[in-house]
Amino acid sequence: MPFDPRQQPLTPVQARVLATLLEKARTVPDSYPLTLNALVTGCNQKTSRDPVMQVTESEAQEALEGLRRMALAVEISSQRATRWEHNFPRGVGVPDQSAVLLGLLMLRGPQTAGELRINAERWHRFADISSVEAFLTELQERSDEKGGPLVVLLPRAPGAREPRWAHLLCGPVDVEALQAAASPGGAPASGPLQARVEALEAEVAALQATVRRLCAELGVEPGTESGIGAPMSPPGQE
Repeated sequence: MPFDPRQQPLTPVQARVLATLLEKARTVPDSYPLTLNALVTGCNQKTSRDPVMQVTESEAQEALEGLRRMALAVEISSQRATRWEHNFPRGVGVPDQSAVLLGLLMLRGPQTAGELRINAERWHRFADISSVEAFLTELQERSDEKGGPLVVLLPRAPGAREPRWAHLLCGPVDVEALQAAASPGGAPASGPLQARVEALEAEVAALQATVRRLCAELGVEPGTESGIGAPMSPPGQE
């Protein structure tokens, strides 16, 4: 039977460990599966994490053992080091696209469908917001035979333009506490905003690299008023 969070919800550390394995499998495949040390470093990142955590090696090891018993993580032993990989889509019984959305919700906290689409860029490129919403709706309407719903659509917070989604892998969500944290008088909800800034910064950096490459191929200097650039001076004639 697929994983049922109503019967055995994940602990916060288990959720962070599992989501980190999901993230690194897609963003740094050359380093995946992860050693325990690399996994702890990923769990404790200051960026793209909400909340920021300080997971110890012993806590991560204990979480991994629990995830292995639930068939959500797999240990791979070798002569050099023991490494870990996730078994999330198969263990939970969801397609890869749904696994991406659940991983992002575990890492970054509640998000709108638009934020999830932006944050998923390095994991999976969704065609549009509608496709994100379709997978979220499928997760929300998951039948009891498959383990029940895995996400919930939160009531729209005061002043917010769109409602946010939250995962249910750690059990029922405390809606009042989340709304209080997102309100002006509560703790600042910096996770989604920082994620949007990071995505935009990455896009700008990619565009700048493309411009520099094209200018080099055309033999022009980037950044001039002509829009593309001026011809590059031969060596020794600057």
